[in-house]
Amino acid sequence: MAKVRILSDRVANQIAAGEVIERPAAVVKELVENALDAGATRVEVEFRHGGRAFMRVEDNGSGMARDDALLALERHATSKIAEADDLNRLASFGFRGEALPSIASVARFTLQTRAAGDDAGTEIFVNGGKFVHVRDCGRPVGTRIEVADLFNSVPARRKFLKTDATESAHIVAAVRLYALAFPTVAFALTEDGRTVFRSPQCADLAGRVAEIFGKQLATELMPFEAAEPGLRLHGLIGRPGLGRATRHELVTFVNARPVDSRTLTYALIESYHESVPKGRYPPAFVFLEIDPAAVDVNVHPAKREVRFRSEPGVRGFVIRSVLARLRELGRQETPDKDLEAGELRQANGPTGLPLGTSDILRPTSNVQPSPGRALSVSTIVSSTSWPTTKSLSALAPPFASASPPSASRHPHSDAPTAPIDNRESKIQAPGWRFLGVAHGDFALFETTAGLVLLNRRAAHERVWFERLSAQFRDGAVSGQRLLLPVPLELDPVATALLLDRQTFLDAHGFEFAEFGRNFFRIEAVPDWMEPGDAEPFVRDLLGALRDGRLQGNETEVARAQLALLAAARAVRLPAAAGEAEMRALVAQLFATRSPLTSPAGRPTFVELNHAELARRFQK
Repeated sequence: MAKVRILSDRVANQIAAGEVIERPAAVVKELVENALDAGATRVEVEFRHGGRAFMRVEDNGSGMARDDALLALERHATSKIAEADDLNRLASFGFRGEALPSIASVARFTLQTRAAGDDAGTEIFVNGGKFVHVRDCGRPVGTRIEVADLFNSVPARRKFLKTDATESAHIVAAVRLYALAFPTVAFALTEDGRTVFRSPQCADLAGRVAEIFGKQLATELMPFEAAEPGLRLHGLIGRPGLGRATRHELVTFVNARPVDSRTLTYALIESYHESVPKGRYPPAFVFLEIDPAAVDVNVHPAKREVRFRSEPGVRGFVIRSVLARLRELGRQETPDKDLEAGELRQANGPTGLPLGTSDILRPTSNVQPSPGRALSVSTIVSSTSWPTTKSLSALAPPFASASPPSASRHPHSDAPTAPIDNRESKIQAPGWRFLGVAHGDFALFETTAGLVLLNRRAAHERVWFERLSAQFRDGAVSGQRLLLPVPLELDPVATALLLDRQTFLDAHGFEFAEFGRNFFRIEAVPDWMEPGDAEPFVRDLLGALRDGRLQGNETEVARAQLALLAAARAVRLPAAAGEAEMRALVAQLFATRSPLTSPAGRPTFVELNHAELARRFQK
């Protein structure tokens, strides 16, 4: 008996479904792409229970005749290409002819379609790859596809689906991408009978962004356009200084196709390296138009990734284009830039740079040693003009500087007032002698073994992390009601996440009031938070929930992750720090469980012993 056999069409389709149909969102993606390829000007998407129970995609496109509808359910049946050379001239989303037969092989599949000029439409019902019936039906021109009981013929695949909330978020994100790519097409999305968003035809991309992401974000984006031979880039980019904790609002398109392109994404991030802090991501909706022959969209089964023939050329073009627009925005916002630069050079010296900003610590001192007599460390430090945070901030652009709050303001001062009672710590507070603060971020101490540089921010984050963790654990989080509530406009996915976790957030000092579709008011924040930080912190929190960095299943884990995010926000370093404040900080640090590292794993201090100092000075 032969061991090698040809698989049946049904099994082959189910195997293909494993590559193309990873989750319900992939079904919606394929069907929406077919609707757009058919020239639809209206697309409606409906789903229930995260898409595993029911999905419907309906459009007013060209529709199909009966013969074409039957052929569309055969493998590798497509109207998009005929020869291999057609791959170099692709102007459509789908072209392989695998989506419909793959979906029909793993679900209860109903297709209703009617082409212009036909008296009646066609209805085809397929259950798990088996044709049940083909008959006439009445419907307007266009196509309606219903997919129910996804993976009913392969139940093992259903076990790998995530929760309904997670699958719903993926569907909403997928539909949102195509709504952005085609602002002139009306989109409607309904989840479990509730309208997620309904956007009519928009005149431009800015109107569609306002419909989906909210007017608050749309007003912070600036249009731009650039072109070079064979390349055109256009869309909306965030103003300098505007950053997000995640990349969910950094969206790239290639020839109107939403793609995950490392080349485009990292080119955009690199363009903003002077405009947003490290670890933050600019919101941007960027469209790249390129010769189809210069891009390969067939490198991924689901066509999520693309490959350019000239990756360096595309990358360089994106960076040049975005940087030019950012610099133009900078000139518009600082008309007196030349005057300010002249004042800065006069204040800082002929080089135009503040003193003490080289790679090594280079303070200026007025003390000269006597012949044959060495100066002590304490003498040098006490007589040295150390660079201040104010002088260093002159190097940063105006949007990156922020004046710290007063050192006496609780709870952000350098002397934490609430003691940490942690009997688990086995490390005693050392007897370090405070010398001074360098560059505003590092405290310098003299020890019997050498010198210690304490990272003030890392130390504060460790202290605040353990303090907030204890408050969350004991349920002792107190909040402050805001005299003026902070408005918060979110996209539909973030709105769903906020509503799902609202009880958890309310128990940790926040208070939200729903004030319209996708619009909230923050009416109370925890005591450790400045009211001005409420909106960016909530956005970062929702971004962590969307990325899975903040889990909502286990309360203790969620509390620890929330404390990690909150600790970074709670720290506000004053420009000046005295000896009493720094001694209190060291005492608080060494009363924690892990004084050697910050909550993120960064060291809180480094020590240069005598041997290291001798080696550095070649003794």
